[in-house]
Amino acid sequence: MAPPMGATGAARRLDHRRRYGILLRRIAANKYLYLMLLPVVVYFLLFEYKPMYGALIAFKNFNPYQGVWDSPWVGFKHFLHFFESHYFVRLLRNTLLLSVYSLVFIFPASIAFALLLNELRLKRLKSVVQTLSYLPHFISLIVIAGMIVDFTQPDGIMNRVLMAVGFISEPISFLILPEWFRTLYIGSGLWQSVGWNSIIFLAALAGINPSLYEAAVIDGADRWKQLVHVTLPGILPTILILLILNIGSLMNVGWDKIILLYNAATYETADVISTFVYRRGIINADYSFSAAVGLFNSAINFALLLLANRISRKTTENSLW
Repeated sequence: MAPPMGATGAARRLDHRRRYGILLRRIAANKYLYLMLLPVVVYFLLFEYKPMYGALIAFKNFNPYQGVWDSPWVGFKHFLHFFESHYFVRLLRNTLLLSVYSLVFIFPASIAFALLLNELRLKRLKSVVQTLSYLPHFISLIVIAGMIVDFTQPDGIMNRVLMAVGFISEPISFLILPEWFRTLYIGSGLWQSVGWNSIIFLAALAGINPSLYEAAVIDGADRWKQLVHVTLPGILPTILILLILNIGSLMNVGWDKIILLYNAATYETADVISTFVYRRGIINADYSFSAAVGLFNSAINFALLLLANRISRKTTENSLW
């Protein structure tokens, strides 16, 4: 015989009260941990989630005097305008190429550099190499851009070296030639990022159980086989997580360095979605159109993150969630 409806409702309320009491007791028992978490939660609410309200202007003809809510709705007008513009293909191509080149060259180089450092047995030499490789990360981007500009001048060090080795016969103005921009961007990124990015891989290498290497030596494994069968599998989860995060930010190419280095002559290969948003949104004050382009960029990043995470979970059982 089924219990009366009133009894079922009372039992449900009692169950909710019991769960609520358990939750309150857990919060009271870990109150200091929650207090430590509170500033982080407040930060994300104020500076990450609250600004999402401004994304509404991507669907409006935003007028600063009318405000976000009172500006007239236009739907997907700005998105369609961007997709139909003659800039769309160029911007998408440049953004993807610069991001993919960075991922293909800088990410594996950081892993290789960490593996090489891990093989050094002279502690003093290892410390010196690490320090020298980290230094470029702490140099201001303005200074780095200035160095690149100076080095690539017709009378700069790059032209002198290339002419000395016979690679070129006359000076080249690198920064006004579109075909050289990607090389300069990726090359400077390697110098600036490889050492710093290797830190997390070195930390992962330090966490590998030394007994695994001892067992491999007993089995007759040389240094190469130890690398293939012990070292790389040991840091594979770290590599995959960072790879997923990098793929998830594939469309967020380093626009700040591009703005410092590019010019109208190199737009063909240097202009990316982020720099286009900057020019249209900040310089030309076309807020709605630039917001639509930026929102499209973020949506692609989010889709890539979900796809990369799903593929990694299916193939290797390592994922962000």
